[in-house]
Amino acid sequence: MNFSLADTMALLERTPKTLEAMLDGLPEAWSRGNEGPETFSPYDVVGHLIHGEKTDWMIRARIILDQGESRSFDRYDRFAQFRDSSGRALPDLLGEFGSLRAENLRKLKSWNLAPADLDRRGTHPVLGAVTLRQLLATWAVHDLTHVHQISRAMAHQYRDQVGPWSAYLGVLRCQGHGD
Repeated sequence: MNFSLADTMALLERTPKTLEAMLDGLPEAWSRGNEGPETFSPYDVVGHLIHGEKTDWMIRARIILDQGESRSFDRYDRFAQFRDSSGRALPDLLGEFGSLRAENLRKLKSWNLAPADLDRRGTHPVLGAVTLRQLLATWAVHDLTHVHQISRAMAHQYRDQVGPWSAYLGVLRCQGHGD
């Protein structure tokens, strides 16, 4: 599949509603459970996504467009949600994520990016040169990674309850990045 900004934005706009449908109103046993030490719960993932909306995707896109490779992106704090979300209710986090994402997508659309803009390059502090197209594609796949992670964390809560069916439940066997 070739990159399409419209297709990317269509996916990105659905993530908040997807997470709301999956998580809003669930008992905390589902939303606060994780896969073990140093893994994220669904609650943690929502906080992580909020932090990204505030400090990652659009900030980096603006750096690419305004400064190109002359300025490296700031490092991203992958664990800021543990500080920033502390004491907050999940419905509040879901609402904030939805609002931030909608605003970021409105802003992205307002930039009226041309195909040549998508080839513009910036500098990631670890990966080196990256294009705006790669950044935006990564934003979409990052969302999908975390939807998958939420599913894994939730399934993990019943890993010992499903008995022999575990042989048929791939979500209990797949391992992913901790964030």
